[in-house]
Amino acid sequence: MSKGILYDATLCIGCKLCEKGCAERNGLPYDDDVAAEQKQSAHKLTVVLTKNDKFMRRLCMNCQDPSCASVCPVGALRKTSEGPVTYDASRCMGCRYCMLACPFSVPKYEWDKPLPLVRKCDMCFDRVARGLQTACAEACPTGATKFGNREDLLSDAKDRIAKTPENYVNHIFGLNEVGGTSVLLLSSIPFEEFGYRADLSGEALPLLTYRVLSHIPDLVTIGGVALGGLWWLTNRKNEVAREEQGDKGGTPGGANEYAKT
Repeated sequence: MSKGILYDATLCIGCKLCEKGCAERNGLPYDDDVAAEQKQSAHKLTVVLTKNDKFMRRLCMNCQDPSCASVCPVGALRKTSEGPVTYDASRCMGCRYCMLACPFSVPKYEWDKPLPLVRKCDMCFDRVARGLQTACAEACPTGATKFGNREDLLSDAKDRIAKTPENYVNHIFGLNEVGGTSVLLLSSIPFEEFGYRADLSGEALPLLTYRVLSHIPDLVTIGGVALGGLWWLTNRKNEVAREEQGDKGGTPGGANEYAKT
């Protein structure tokens, strides 16, 4: 069964132990300066945002049908049956298409390194594969970040909203966005206030891409015929022009040729 993460911002105390746990698991530096950063980067894969004493996490949403994986030409990004979207650095060629395709602007590039890689949260795939919870969920002291089966987490999130609706925005972010995500979010204030987009489609983005790409063969055929027609008309026009100039100048086959006989 596919795994997931449920983050309940109403239980978060802003301790940032999830950030520290993530950094340790991924071999990234973490000190007071990094902790103070309020944005994701190649060296900070998850961040706890603060606004008016409210908190929200930003991390890779590990989409059910990820657009980053669909556009990767070398298969460096892959959605696993367990839930995480993994990244294989040995395959990556640095095209950065994944950065353009991601609706959450998650993948980051190591611009400051001579041999840069793309970095993103992979939902602790190595731990999940061994039956362990993610590092961020293990580090959370309040249960604000919870790991488990995605369907169970969805049921839990719905129950929380139903029991105390005054505590929550009536929406589970990640339930339907871009076809659903493995990371689910609950909040007491609109998600847009923390930079989450409110205009995301309920359909997986690769499906939308496929619908466009599926028409490309027809467009290529029609375009090829049209371009071929334009070439023929242009070529024929030039031939006619040459013939007319030849007639006026007395080229063989023109009126002047007959005048010599």
